[in-house]
Amino acid sequence: MSTHTPYGEPRAPSSRFLPPDPGVEAPYRLTPGLAFRVGILGVVALAVFAVLFFRLWSLQVLSGDRYLVAAQGNQLRSIRIEAPRGTILDRNGRVIVDNVAGTAVKLWVGDLPKSRRYAVIKHLAEVLRVPPLELAKQVDERSADPLNPITVKTAVGEDQVAYLYEHSSEFPGVQIQQTYLRHYPYQSLAAQVLGYVGEVSQGELDRKPRLYKPGDKVGKTGVEANQDEYLRGEAGQAEIRVDSLGRPQGPIELRREARPGNAVRLTIDIELQRAAERALRYGIETARANKSYYADGGAIVALDPSDGAVLAMASSPTYKPSVYVGRVNPKKIEPLVDDRAAEEKNYPGINRVTSGVYPPGSTWKPVTALAAMQEHMLQPYQALQCTPTATYGLDKQQFRNWDPYVNQPMTLVEALARSCDTYFYQLGYQFYLEGDRGRSRMQQWARTFGFGVPTGFDLGGEAVGLVPTPAWRKQHFTSDWDRAWNPGNSIQLSIGQQDVQVTPLQMARFYAMIANGGKLVTPYVVSQVETAVPTGQSPVVEQRFAPDPPKQAGVDPAALQVVRDGLYSATHSTYGTSSGVFASFPVPIAGKTGTAEKVVQFAGYPAGHLEDQSWWCGYGPALTEAPRIVVCAVIENGGHGSTAAAPAALRVFEKFFGRKATHQTLVSTD
Repeated sequence: MSTHTPYGEPRAPSSRFLPPDPGVEAPYRLTPGLAFRVGILGVVALAVFAVLFFRLWSLQVLSGDRYLVAAQGNQLRSIRIEAPRGTILDRNGRVIVDNVAGTAVKLWVGDLPKSRRYAVIKHLAEVLRVPPLELAKQVDERSADPLNPITVKTAVGEDQVAYLYEHSSEFPGVQIQQTYLRHYPYQSLAAQVLGYVGEVSQGELDRKPRLYKPGDKVGKTGVEANQDEYLRGEAGQAEIRVDSLGRPQGPIELRREARPGNAVRLTIDIELQRAAERALRYGIETARANKSYYADGGAIVALDPSDGAVLAMASSPTYKPSVYVGRVNPKKIEPLVDDRAAEEKNYPGINRVTSGVYPPGSTWKPVTALAAMQEHMLQPYQALQCTPTATYGLDKQQFRNWDPYVNQPMTLVEALARSCDTYFYQLGYQFYLEGDRGRSRMQQWARTFGFGVPTGFDLGGEAVGLVPTPAWRKQHFTSDWDRAWNPGNSIQLSIGQQDVQVTPLQMARFYAMIANGGKLVTPYVVSQVETAVPTGQSPVVEQRFAPDPPKQAGVDPAALQVVRDGLYSATHSTYGTSSGVFASFPVPIAGKTGTAEKVVQFAGYPAGHLEDQSWWCGYGPALTEAPRIVVCAVIENGGHGSTAAAPAALRVFEKFFGRKATHQTLVSTD
């Protein structure tokens, strides 16, 4: 290169076009600091790209198969296949609860469109005729759980199903499935015993999250709840391919078959149950015909006195368990869930045999007699005077006999047959005179005979009743007079009045003890669990529920025999309180009437109004070593035991033995 310009001048030594300025530092293209920063950025960029590369390699190579399966799973929906619930059989194998096929509509909340969600809900509610606000509330509650569907309605009609199929594009997330509906061929028979089935509650889900899933049907009361473990079976599983809107894109593929529930056999004879419920209605009608106009309910129970098997258990008023089948109509179940409605209908959901408590009246007199003989206060054939009235205590309180025209000495046999109150007053007063210890001895024997404690009934839900004692009065009352145990307390207790309360099941258990020779049985209604088999084949027993062995009550056999003689005389002697009902019956029956005063409040009546509760308890055949059946009946507000409860009990005996009484004479007796 030339070192001179075109005009001959020498070139400047700098490579710049302009001469260098001595006041400005010459710039570098890449300073050391800038080079360091660029190097750091390059390392970071390489590191980021390396992480992304290895992550992509991990997803595609190492976890590719797993994510492929997950992606495919997004297209598949698991469907829980409901298991057919097991049948319930009576003691003879007759089906009393089974299933019928039905159709259910379910809704997956996660498939509902966000923009027009409530429009879809309203339209679906209109088609299925369900309350739209209630369905919307369920959708809102299930929004956090999109994987479990809502059962919108069961027992859906064919026209509704057809409409949903034809307009499936209008109902995203809606699926139609086959289901099983509980069927009650005997309608309301034994409703309180059988119970009902309903959708699992949140509380039940929380208690048993591994066993129950949302939408499951579970037993709520009675046998359905008590034996739910065996009846419910095991759900199956299927899969169906759906699109992004949840619409089915292929057939349902079965992955695991549902296992049907087991059959549960009861000790109840459904035909005897029918007779007991008809007898109960007859007793109420008879009471009203005899001017006990407020007779409106009651209970009848029949036991096998040898082991406590329940042969029939009737409670009135009752209900139909089918009101809980399908989507529940709130109006129909009001008397079963709402206190006000239940009171108006006299509590149809209560099993009065196990939960109803009543003063027992004269059906209690055998308790007093046995306790007195066990305490050696009374000899088996000792005579005591039966008088129209008796006076006791420092205040000379007068106590009356129900029959003011009798005044004669009686043995225990005749006193039971005639139901003489003043005879038993003397025994109650004798307990009082024994001091602090003696004033609780009758109650201790009563507890030994099964009163004031649960019977151990296998379905539970029992009221324990009340056997009042001096200690109980001190604990539950405030004034000195009320807290004291006075002569009248022992006297009233001796005839089953005042504070004592029992259930019909406790009383039936006591009379079973008299019938079987002094053994206290444990009532039970579930006999065994069986594998369902085709008709005509013998069932395979999966689980047998053996009753607890009867326990000796420690009663002197001679004392028991005297009481049995008195109960037989009560049904067959000319002066027996229920002889007009049972004397003409071909099978010898023994038993005792009871007329118990109870405070019952009715509109227009003053506080403390008393109504008579009608009782009869007994057994048959009476003149054998092994009676086959015990029957106990109570008609609420039914008047005298001889005119309502006794005729009702006779109808149960007639069905059981297949014999009829030739005639009846209803006379108002205690």
